[in-house]
Amino acid sequence: MDMEAFFTLHSDIPREGPGSDEATREAIRRLPPLPSGARILDLGCGPGKQTLVLARHFRTPVIAVDFHAPFLDCLRRSAEVEGLSDLVRTRLGRMEELEEQAGSVDLIWIEGAIFVVGFAEGLRLWRPLLRDRGLLVASEATWLTDNPPAKAQAFFREAYPAMTTVEGNTRTAAECGYEVTDHFTLPRSAWWNEYYTPLTERMARLRQEADTNPALAEVLDDTEREIAMFERHGDAFGCVFYLMRKTS
Repeated sequence: MDMEAFFTLHSDIPREGPGSDEATREAIRRLPPLPSGARILDLGCGPGKQTLVLARHFRTPVIAVDFHAPFLDCLRRSAEVEGLSDLVRTRLGRMEELEEQAGSVDLIWIEGAIFVVGFAEGLRLWRPLLRDRGLLVASEATWLTDNPPAKAQAFFREAYPAMTTVEGNTRTAAECGYEVTDHFTLPRSAWWNEYYTPLTERMARLRQEADTNPALAEVLDDTEREIAMFERHGDAFGCVFYLMRKTS
């Protein structure tokens, strides 16, 4: 994928994946209490809608990590508007290359971005950073049926071949040293309201430019296929929040 074309499409939209403030708050409600002065990482934060919710709820600094500087610029502006600048600390970098010491983090949060490194790979990579019984919350594309339609299977064999069921991800989490304490599926509205709808509107504005930009045209076409797949078969797959605790 041409990353310049990807970010041309994915600029100036509220989120970089399915989600909502209410879904973030619901995940927070299902967590056990954090210790005073907890250290929180928000990985692959994008423009940081969930970062603001975390900072507002926990009232402790949240370290928001992303490798795309314009997303962090957007997050800093939003934090300033909402009076949260003292609680949002942005860091330009990759989630695979964190600088935290082993056993120093209480909560790792990653909404809609763990697929970048892979569900199992991410869980293994970040486990050493967590304190004993530290928490990791991730939302992940997941099959919601054991028998998805053939067209959906064919699409994801190319787009995300590692996608599996809730049971599969729960087993993976256990193999990687976590207990899944809870999980829930995002409603369809969380795909449309702040993600697919603004993305569709932006695609329409970029179509003329794409006539002379093959890389952008390819990104737009791929995104249209993804949205069409969700419209037709969104009952067979979804985005699931997994709330996990590091086991001993």
